[in-house]
Amino acid sequence: MNIELIRKYNVPGPRYTSYPTVPYWDKEGIDNKTWESSVKSIYQKEKSYGISLYIHLPYCESLCTFCACHKHITKRHDVELPYIDSVIKEWNLYRELLDEKPLIKEIHLGGGTPTFFSPDILKHLIESITENCEISEDYEFSFEGHPNNTTKEHLQSLYDVGFRRVSFGVQDYDPIVQLAINRVQPYENVEKVHNWSKEVGYTSISHDIVFGLPHQKLEGMLETIELTNELRPDRLAFYSYAHVPWIKGVGSRGYDDNDLPSNEEKRALYEEGKKALESNGYFEIGMDHFALKSDNLYSHYNEEKLHRNFMGYTTNNTKLMIGLGMSSISDSWTGFAQNVKTVKEYHQLIDQGKIPIFRGHKLNEEDLLIRKHILEIMCHFKTNWKKNINNEKYFDQINERLSSFVTDNLMQITDNKIIVTEKGKPFVRNICMAFDLRLNRHKPTTKLFSQTI
Repeated sequence: MNIELIRKYNVPGPRYTSYPTVPYWDKEGIDNKTWESSVKSIYQKEKSYGISLYIHLPYCESLCTFCACHKHITKRHDVELPYIDSVIKEWNLYRELLDEKPLIKEIHLGGGTPTFFSPDILKHLIESITENCEISEDYEFSFEGHPNNTTKEHLQSLYDVGFRRVSFGVQDYDPIVQLAINRVQPYENVEKVHNWSKEVGYTSISHDIVFGLPHQKLEGMLETIELTNELRPDRLAFYSYAHVPWIKGVGSRGYDDNDLPSNEEKRALYEEGKKALESNGYFEIGMDHFALKSDNLYSHYNEEKLHRNFMGYTTNNTKLMIGLGMSSISDSWTGFAQNVKTVKEYHQLIDQGKIPIFRGHKLNEEDLLIRKHILEIMCHFKTNWKKNINNEKYFDQINERLSSFVTDNLMQITDNKIIVTEKGKPFVRNICMAFDLRLNRHKPTTKLFSQTI
């Protein structure tokens, strides 16, 4: 671990689930007519690849204080059916727009807590979404399950409507850490739902682990990884905790900043954790993500077919991703659109028969080119990079920003290619920032992003 490199590169930066990143979307946004036109256009061009659907289910019974997701905390379950009805109505608005039987390639249920909803209501949701649609032969349906409230009935009901992948949020098994982040779930709870998933027939099980949490120590992190290895999930997300109290507000203040690991301690958590994961047979396939060789996420990475969008890393390289539900973000490749962020406004706009977007961005030619390079670096740790008529306006300035990474042996530029070295993989966000023309033209004057390291 190089302390000097950490001090040099540990700056606020985006995670690049999109380019441009949301804070740099054009202020004029995108109106419904323009958004709908971009959806129809890309669908007609790319319909054979199918559509990815992200469905945001925002409800949670309690607040996990490390979470930066858009959620709604309640113990009232009478909110379930009205919300699901609105999601189905929103999908029907898109169905009318496309005016034919769409091909569905991918569905992901995120949150919030998708398993806040009853198994029957989740099954009703999926059956309603897929009704009168074609399902791709190599489809992938996945959902996020909370280990404390995912039942075998949840797993079976979703399996019955095509789900084969499930992700469980573990975070950390240390009870002191769990108490600090208000996410108390013993190993036995995770073990139970993990084994149920295998019994039901799920072919890909993922666990999420977070480093940099309050009171987290190296020995506790390594113990979490060893316990995780006993269950052998097919995939692992090994996330850096994004400490953004200026976004999350009071809920994130269940602990003091002094309770967080120092920058050097946090980097040690990652580097020693990564070593432990690799010694257990997990391969790093992208920023924060690891997989066993037997999982198709690894094979897609190996074959340079991996894709990344607002759902994270995926094996499905669809050009149209439609987000349903409050706060969901959609991607038509040439445009982004985000739904309104409150449940109340979401219901109101759906009842008015409107696709409920409140902001967006139409990508220009420059955006599309930079997006391509950032996506390739994020997915393959390399990209083709040479001066040509498309990029000559900013080639030299980007190269100048890349020079320090070459000097520090974090990347190489050879034969018109940029290749991130093994040493450089932890700094991939910083490398992408060198390409981010919008960020570099307008440096933020207020806090926008979490630290990169």
